[in-house]
Amino acid sequence: MRTIPKAPLCLGERDEAGRALGSFEWFRDFGKLRAFLAKHLPSPSNECHILHLGCGNSTLTADLYNLGYTNQTSVDFSPVVIEAMAAKYSDLNTEWRVMDIRQLELPDRSVNVAIDKGTMDAMIHGSLWDPPEDVRRNVGQYVARVLEPGGEWLYITYRQPHFMKPLLAREGVWDLSVEVLDDDAGAFEYFGFKMTKHQDPVVPGMVYGEKEADLHMAGGPKVLEMLVQA
Repeated sequence: MRTIPKAPLCLGERDEAGRALGSFEWFRDFGKLRAFLAKHLPSPSNECHILHLGCGNSTLTADLYNLGYTNQTSVDFSPVVIEAMAAKYSDLNTEWRVMDIRQLELPDRSVNVAIDKGTMDAMIHGSLWDPPEDVRRNVGQYVARVLEPGGEWLYITYRQPHFMKPLLAREGVWDLSVEVLDDDAGAFEYFGFKMTKHQDPVVPGMVYGEKEADLHMAGGPKVLEMLVQA
């Protein structure tokens, strides 16, 4: 019998999960994600900066660290979760930060790989057949700015590709591919999306560099004018 995954937790529930100091994988544990990650992650190196979007109390940061990915930043909007995880993995030389993933306090083009294991699903509301405008606008914009050209956003979800592809597609920003993640027979299907950022993405609403630092999501003619004048 197939079991529908539980939705990611709200803030109060994530706080309680953090206090428990245990680990919980909302969608899949590392063993079931390893093949997908191994296929798309670069070779282990301190040069590869990995960003975990909504890390929760998953073991994924530690699992990747043990494979040699030592340059990682794990963010979550729950201070309790971040404090607990930083204490639990104090022996790892990784960064744990309280942060809203819709307002990432990270430099432009500073991340090689962003990993999202169900966090974005918690941001989606309303009908998937006709998503509200804020859902269409927010999905993906938060990570496009911080990814380096050629960088990848790996997104694991149980949501069907025919719903998610229109939300994730960003013409001129990245190439999108999706695959079904291997699992035991009869298990609920999960999907792995990969968004590979273009080498020179220039689109309204996503601008880069010191001159446009305050206009990352501004969009419209003003952005185009500044790009021409830069």
